[in-house]
Amino acid sequence: MSLSTSAKIIYPESDGQPLADNTIQFRLIVTIQGGIDALFLENPNVFVAGDLFWYPVEGEPWIRQAPDVMVVIGRPKGDRRSYKQWEEDNIPPQVVFEIASHSNTKAELEETKRYFYERYGVEEYYLFDPQPGILKGWQRDERLLQPIPRMSGWISPCLGIRFEVEEGNLQLYHPDGERFASFVEIIEQRRLEKRAREQAEREKIQEQQAREQAEREKVQEQQAREQAELAQQNAIPKLLEMGLTVEQIAEALSLPVETVRAIAGR
Repeated sequence: MSLSTSAKIIYPESDGQPLADNTIQFRLIVTIQGGIDALFLENPNVFVAGDLFWYPVEGEPWIRQAPDVMVVIGRPKGDRRSYKQWEEDNIPPQVVFEIASHSNTKAELEETKRYFYERYGVEEYYLFDPQPGILKGWQRDERLLQPIPRMSGWISPCLGIRFEVEEGNLQLYHPDGERFASFVEIIEQRRLEKRAREQAEREKIQEQQAREQAEREKVQEQQAREQAELAQQNAIPKLLEMGLTVEQIAEALSLPVETVRAIAGR
């Protein structure tokens, strides 16, 4: 294909359709995309996108799909207006997700899209229907995407994430067992952690203040004892001058006779 011919070809960036038809579908798409992006946060060569047109064939813009979520391992992160495979070292998305809505048909999701993903190199295709909460998956076996017999507890070979359907809800888990969380859940968790840190800091300060108060009281008690002892020592000579005996002074001051004699003999 000549450069002049290629320059005339337009690859649309949108088909005018909404990202999602309902809040459940939107929340799942955003949670999956964000969770996988976070999983590969430190890997600069994993590109994760949601609702982005993927053009696998140069010069044929009608051959396209916009998976709800797609993961391309081996391509750098960064913004794209569409994913033109011939500009990406001809690397197709290895993993795609679709979240069904009322506007989708079973034939569209399980036949048309599955065939497209099968033909153009996808390794893993996952489909979740929030109503009635059914999860299906396909994995490439040489040329074809074959159904995964059991999705409950399935671990993606490409991503390492685990799939579960809990009470009709799709739950994905990171390799370390941490559950994928929605944006609201992440913010709430951060707030809880912040409150816990602040509470721990307050308790730490209170403990420090209590220790300091106990130390001050200890010093005050020591000073009081020293002052009492000094007062007793100063009183003994005066009491002797008044004519009291050592024994009388010891009894009056609650001191051993030996102590009174020692002070009196100084």
